[in-house]
Amino acid sequence: QVYVVESGGGSVQAGGSLRLSCVASGYTYSNAYIGWFRQPPGNEREGVAAIYRYGNVKYYADSVKGRFTISQDNAKNTVYLQMNSLKPEDTAMYYCAVALHPASWLLSSEYNYWGQGTQVTVSS
Repeated sequence: QVYVVESGGGSVQAGGSLRLSCVASGYTYSNAYIGWFRQPPGNEREGVAAIYRYGNVKYYADSVKGRFTISQDNAKNTVYLQMNSLKPEDTAMYYCAVALHPASWLLSSEYNYWGQGTQVTVSS
């Protein structure tokens, strides 16, 4: 069984930083995609960043480019999302997910396994 667990959320002021962690275990596909999504209150879930584990290829939504960095530690089965220069509009529940063969890293429907989420709140 695949387990996905996020951590690292919290409350910060605008301009601050947080680092989210995602531990995904129970799968053996080295070519999996690990994605971070977020869902602001009253809005749809949107893709933030993703990493293709085999080639360490990284993808970012335009809204976070230059501010967020996704990385992985294969030895720990952990993917990180370093979030800098946070803005109030970054406030959302952040989810980590695993996709085995996504048509697009942005499509949440392509992801097979999801964590429970971790809340990020950015105050102005």
